[in-house]
Amino acid sequence: MLAKVQPGDSLDAAHIPTKPFLHVCTLILQVLEKIGPTMAVLRQDIYQNIQRLEILCESDPTKYSNLIEMLKKEDSECNARKGTSCSRAFLWLTRSMNFMVALLQRMVKDPGESMEQAVEESYNITMKQWHGWISSAAFKVALKLVPDNKTFISLLMTKDQNYDNLKDDMQTLISLLVPLLEEIHSILLRIFVNLNVLSSF
Repeated sequence: MLAKVQPGDSLDAAHIPTKPFLHVCTLILQVLEKIGPTMAVLRQDIYQNIQRLEILCESDPTKYSNLIEMLKKEDSECNARKGTSCSRAFLWLTRSMNFMVALLQRMVKDPGESMEQAVEESYNITMKQWHGWISSAAFKVALKLVPDNKTFISLLMTKDQNYDNLKDDMQTLISLLVPLLEEIHSILLRIFVNLNVLSSF
């Protein structure tokens, strides 16, 4: 559903459908909720970012059906760097998706790995570099509340599901999200460089 952006293309060539993107972000919230209170701050942050994009989208559903239009609007108004901008919300939602994919990949690869370790390592490779020392320290404290593997897996499974079915579902989700994120990263880099705001985030 994404329009690929090649070197030399104008920003008009880029397209990220707003509602499907936000739907995926909402699914991430549901998974984080299963992890428990340790993810409360991240869940709240994701929820607020989703709301920010939804509000602007609803102000002009036709125009803002493409997330790129939001970024272009904020750049033209010199608002992209603001803490409450949709540009920042979109970037942080993408980073949250990176974290979720990394966590699912670890769970599929090594089901025996402790949830605490899986969550910490996924955080370290996806979000830690963007957090200050206060956020990183808070995350370490919150890790102590992560449920064990068995509990978490049982929370994810439906009543008619077994672990093999769940693993298949996770692998399917990963196979869909990885290429989606790769394309979003490519578009983000291209757009933010063009809009001259990448260094501000």
